[in-house]
Amino acid sequence: MARRFTDAKVLLGDLLDRHESGVASPIGYPAYSGFADVVAIDAFNRELRDAERHGAVRLAMGRGRNSEEIAHVRLESAARLCALLGRRPIGELANKANGRLLNGLELSREFEPALEALRKAWAQGRSWQGFSLDDVDRLRPALVMAQAILEGRHRGVDYRTFSRRISGDSKALERLEAVVVRLLGASMELPPGARPRDALRTLGLEKFAPPMLLSGHLDFETAGLSAAAPLYFGIPPGEAGRLRFPRKPQYCLTIENFASFCRHVMEADPQHAGVTIYVGGYPSLATQEALRTIGAAIPPDVPFFHWSDIDPDGTWIFRTIERALERELTPHLMSVEIAERYGRSSVDRASPALAAGPSAISELMVYLQREDAKWLEQEELDPVVPVCHDGASSGHDSKSA
Repeated sequence: MARRFTDAKVLLGDLLDRHESGVASPIGYPAYSGFADVVAIDAFNRELRDAERHGAVRLAMGRGRNSEEIAHVRLESAARLCALLGRRPIGELANKANGRLLNGLELSREFEPALEALRKAWAQGRSWQGFSLDDVDRLRPALVMAQAILEGRHRGVDYRTFSRRISGDSKALERLEAVVVRLLGASMELPPGARPRDALRTLGLEKFAPPMLLSGHLDFETAGLSAAAPLYFGIPPGEAGRLRFPRKPQYCLTIENFASFCRHVMEADPQHAGVTIYVGGYPSLATQEALRTIGAAIPPDVPFFHWSDIDPDGTWIFRTIERALERELTPHLMSVEIAERYGRSSVDRASPALAAGPSAISELMVYLQREDAKWLEQEELDPVVPVCHDGASSGHDSKSA
């Protein structure tokens, strides 16, 4: 429905706003029925005719009995209308804001697609990721922190210390984490459905790494702890090198969700035949490094498995652990057959990026690209012990809980 105006300057300003947002030749309409009297109409018409004389707009007059009224106003020259209204062109403002944003920064080429999208949005008077061209000072720290993460300057530093060292504000990253993740998304493989803070955890940015929970015949060097007696125990991920394995495990299984971890160690393997590890959802960088240490300590003929939800995030977690371990990893209770049998169609159509290089989860990733793919939360399955036959898991025989 066409907008109608009784204020000439508001009408002219609306023409400029719409032109700057991408409308080539916007049109505005007077609202003659809304004027208080003929004096107001005359003043309105005079302002529009003056704009036409300056070459800023073109007026179309009515017909018949309305021939003295202006039917509509079309923008003719944005530059002349800007001069008439005392406004600076949006392109000029956008260029100035972009220059201030990037002044003195040396940014990686990986950020160029995001910066191009930002420039395009600002040149049309729109915001980018919630930041308008008036938000340069608020957005600039996000670029600085994203560049620092890309350079690896966040490693070994907690969330707020990193934020303070890089931006001068210990809470800046908490305010800007969504846009920082958006900037990093083009150059780093991040979990597809994760909250920004969870995505940053996978890169090593967290307030402090949560403990890693393990179950099995394990000893912890010098502490006199053994997981063979309690259900499980927790250690800081950085202390994984102090783990000892007095008995060769039949398998090693990493699990995404806490409920499934607890059910597995209580119901499926109460005798601790294998080593079971809770990775805490999206595994943090500290957890990934701990898994690499554990993978190197366990004999090479012990099979490793991972159990996650059957969804894009689950396959991302599998791929992350697969890379961290640097040894063969087999999906456990994660297959196309299980998805088809127990899964449900999802309204969220996010799909995983296909694995770069060979991966044991590739078949499931290809399946999840399909429009009719079904997703499944791992808690809906009863836990079973992975059984190995020539390196393959028999976990596909589980039944739904």
